[in-house]
Amino acid sequence: MDQLQIAQEMNRRLFLARSGVGLGALALGSLLQDDGAAARADVAASKPHGPGAAGPGASDGLPGLPHFTPKAKRVIYLFQSGAPSQLDLFDYKPAIQSKRGMELPASVRMGQRITTMTSGQKSLPVAPSIFRFAQHGQSGAWLSELLPHTAEIVDDITIIRSMVTEAINHDPAITFVQTGSQLAGRPSMGSWVAYGLGSLNQDLPAFVVLLSRGRTDQPLYDRLWGSGFLPTRYQGVKLRGGKEPVLYLANPAGCSQPTRRQMLDEIAALDDLHHAEVGDPEILTRVSQYELAYRMQQSVPELTDLSREPQATLEMYGPDVHKPGSYAANCLLARRLAERGVRFIQLYHMGWDQHGDLPNQIRAQCRDTDQPSAALIRDLKQRGLLEDTLVIWGGEFGRTVYSQGQLTATNYGRDHHPRCFTVWLAGGGIKPGSVHGATDDFSYNIVADPVEVYDLNATILHLLGIEHTKLTFRFQGRDYRLTDVHGKVVKSILA
Repeated sequence: MDQLQIAQEMNRRLFLARSGVGLGALALGSLLQDDGAAARADVAASKPHGPGAAGPGASDGLPGLPHFTPKAKRVIYLFQSGAPSQLDLFDYKPAIQSKRGMELPASVRMGQRITTMTSGQKSLPVAPSIFRFAQHGQSGAWLSELLPHTAEIVDDITIIRSMVTEAINHDPAITFVQTGSQLAGRPSMGSWVAYGLGSLNQDLPAFVVLLSRGRTDQPLYDRLWGSGFLPTRYQGVKLRGGKEPVLYLANPAGCSQPTRRQMLDEIAALDDLHHAEVGDPEILTRVSQYELAYRMQQSVPELTDLSREPQATLEMYGPDVHKPGSYAANCLLARRLAERGVRFIQLYHMGWDQHGDLPNQIRAQCRDTDQPSAALIRDLKQRGLLEDTLVIWGGEFGRTVYSQGQLTATNYGRDHHPRCFTVWLAGGGIKPGSVHGATDDFSYNIVADPVEVYDLNATILHLLGIEHTKLTFRFQGRDYRLTDVHGKVVKSILA
C-alpha cells in the first residue's frame, strides 16, 4: 500500500469513526456533552423521518417552553438596514429650527465619540429636518410627512423614541441587534426562537429571511441569520425573488419525485448508521434538512404564488407588490408566511445609509417602505393575525442632528448616531397607540426611559412566552443567551 492509499484509509474522521470506545470517541462524546448537544441528538434520533413523519402543527422546541403563556406566536421583524433618521421621521424637534447652521453645543455632545467620517470636519452644524411634522391618531403621536400611511395606523403601534446602542458602525451594530453581540459568531434572534420554540408548520422553515434593496447599496452577510453555535438546522432560510425562491430545491433533470424519495430514505439510513458510530448531531441536522427541503418542494411554490390574492389586498401593498424581491412583495410574503405558521420572519431592507443627499434619498426610501409596512399591519389585523403576531420596525442606530458634509437650505447628510434612535412595534401583546421615551431638544441624548438593545430583545422573547435568562445554550464551557448577562423587559409598552 503506497502513502497515498494509507492517507486515504486513515484520515482524522475515519480514525474517530472507527475508534469505538477508544480515546477519540470518549473525547468526542465529552465535547458533545459539554456543548449540550448530546441530549438534543438523542431527542432528534428518536423522531421519525421520511414522508409524513413531521406534518403541519408539529413542534421540535425545547421541553418546558414556552415558560409562560405567550402573547405572540410569531414575529415579523422589518429591519431597516442602514439606520433611518429619527429626526426626519419620528422625533419632532421644533426647538432647533432656529438653530440651523449653528455649531452643535459642547454641552449636548459631552465629548461623546463620533465616527471618523465626521470627526475631521471643521464644524458640526445643526441641521433641523426640512420635513413637516403633524400629530396623528388618538395618541397624538408626531410623525413626518414622509410617513402618511404609517400615520393612518399610528394607533395600532407603539413608538419607542429612546433606543440606544453600544455600536457606532454598521456591521457591529447590525450584528448586535440581531445576535446580542457586536462580534460575529453568535446565533441570531430568529435562530434562538426556532431553537427554543420549534416550528408551527414542519412544511416550512421555522425561520425565514427576505431581502430587498433600497436606492443605495449596502452589504448584508448571511451570518446575520446564522445559527452560530446552535445546530445549523436553526439558521434562517433565505427566500429569493424570482423563479427559484430557494436554491437547489427543485429536483435535477431526470430525477423523478419517487426517485428523490428513495434516495432520501437511503441517505437517511446511511446517516443513521454514521450517527450511531460518531454521535455528531450535525448528521441528524442534515437528515432533517433533507426532509424539510423535500416537503418545501410542495409548500414553497404555493407560498410564493400571489395569483389568488384579492386585488384589493394587492393594491393595499402598493404598485411594487408585483415585483418579486421588492419590499412590498416581501411584506405580503411575510403575511403569507405568518398565516402558514412560520415562527420568525425577518425582512431586511437595505438603503437607509444616508450620509449625503439625505432629503432626496429618504423620500425614495419612504416611498418604497411606508405603504407596505402599514399595509402589513392592516392585513394582519383584518385577518385576526395581529393579535398574536409581533411586528417590529427599526434599524441598527440613529442619525446625527449635525450635518455630515455641506449644509444648505435644502440638503444635508447625517452620520451614524448610537445615542438615540426610534423603533416601533405592533401586535402580539404590545400596547397600541403609545409613545415610549424621550430625547433632548437636539435628538442627541435620551432624557427619559432609555431602552437598550438587550431590553428590546428581552421584551421580544417575553412576548413569545420565553424568560430570556432561561433560554441558554452551553458552548465551550459557558452558558450563552441572546441577552448575554443583560436585559430587562420593557413592561410599560406591554398591553
